[in-house]
Amino acid sequence: MSKTILIVDDDPAQRRLLQAAVERHGFHTRTAENGLQAVTAVETHADIDAVMLDLVMPGMSGQEALKEIRQRRGDLPCIVLTASGGIDTVVQAMQAGACDFFVKPASPERIMVSIRNALELTNLKTEVVRLKKRVSGQLSFDDMVANAPVMAPVVRMGRRAAGSNIPVLITGESGVGKELLARAIQGASERAGRAFVTVNCGAIPENLVESILFGHVKGAFTGATDNHAGKFAEANGGTLFLDEVGELPLDAQVKLLRVLQEGEVDPVGAKRPVKVDVRIISATNKDLAKLVADGRFREDLFYRLNVFPIEAPPLRERREDLPALVARFIARFNAEEGRNVRGASEATMAMLLDFDWPGNVRQLENSVFRAVILCEGDVLQPEDFPQISGLKPLIAANDARPLELPLPANDHHVSEAHAALQAAVVEASEAPGSAVAIFDAEGHLRALEQVERDLIGLAIDHYAGHMSEVARRLGIGRSTLYRKLREYGFEERVAAEG
Repeated sequence: MSKTILIVDDDPAQRRLLQAAVERHGFHTRTAENGLQAVTAVETHADIDAVMLDLVMPGMSGQEALKEIRQRRGDLPCIVLTASGGIDTVVQAMQAGACDFFVKPASPERIMVSIRNALELTNLKTEVVRLKKRVSGQLSFDDMVANAPVMAPVVRMGRRAAGSNIPVLITGESGVGKELLARAIQGASERAGRAFVTVNCGAIPENLVESILFGHVKGAFTGATDNHAGKFAEANGGTLFLDEVGELPLDAQVKLLRVLQEGEVDPVGAKRPVKVDVRIISATNKDLAKLVADGRFREDLFYRLNVFPIEAPPLRERREDLPALVARFIARFNAEEGRNVRGASEATMAMLLDFDWPGNVRQLENSVFRAVILCEGDVLQPEDFPQISGLKPLIAANDARPLELPLPANDHHVSEAHAALQAAVVEASEAPGSAVAIFDAEGHLRALEQVERDLIGLAIDHYAGHMSEVARRLGIGRSTLYRKLREYGFEERVAAEG
């Protein structure tokens, strides 16, 4: 996602020169003719990422505009320009909050170095602030990427939950960001800044669950050489996040229910219970109601935990957030790995938006991490995501040579679904008695869309209309499959099969 630079100069020729130099390197620009327009632009447009500000202008001077901008957005990097490079001017500009300074006319290379350094420094500062807030338990909903419409009720419910100590149960697929939502609830509550303790209930050995959660005293069992407070005591005064709570064994569920009812824990081997003040937020990717019906989860504990349920949607339902998430991850990995990736190309972003992300935000995060390391330029390209953009060569049934299939002129990327279908076409064309024709009656190669349509129809017939199996065998997501069913007019046929 390209950054936006605000260029402020009263000289139209200088503005055009600076604008051309900046846009030539892939940035977006906004312009202003004077200091007052610059301040108004910063107030109006939240997408401005840096300011290039001329110091000598009629009306509100650059120095005055700089102070006003810093008051409104202290995190916005400002680079000041002037035709005279006196030391007093430099000192005043830096004291007012400028991050860099150069004398006009400056070379395009000097300008771009200044802009990139300013943006990189801002990213580093932002990540440091976010890390400090996370460690101190003060992460808020404003720190979440949650601009998609489907996230609005999630944030609204989270803010409501933060206003009390009501037990919260966050449900959703693995990797959707349940812990981040739990941290935001704490950060918006009266317990902000206190302990936030995370327990992965599915990763604790069954024979150690009670000891880890509730603590033990010295000599309580073999190997208990010291007193251990337990996670509840560790979270006293703050929040305990029970991740994958559906994995708790039944014995531990009984003790957990007592903690919720009485507000006290019984350390293993202790003579008396210990009072604790803990806010419980639990999360699961399983259907707890079904576990209750199957006898694997206590019904009374389920009702205690499920007082205020919040469902976190999967990434495929909040694609509007994907560009911001990619930018967030790029900034973080730039800071952690010492890289200088500016963003993702349009083709890359289109490819990422077309992917179904079965592993949700966690999968996107890991994919961007790998791409940042693989990237050889300063913009992520589709080839930096080989696990998504990989395209196998298509082999004709009667020819061992790979066929180079050109994409339509308006195609800027190849999605994983597209690649998976091409690979499936290869397998179908090589199978004996294949029902998918690669060539037409005149011996010419058929259009990819025609072959794809035939292949999907063959798969529907072969797997008797079971869409989950069809999608799995073709290697594409179900949402992609249903979109193609609509495009090729298979909906009535599927209904008949069902």
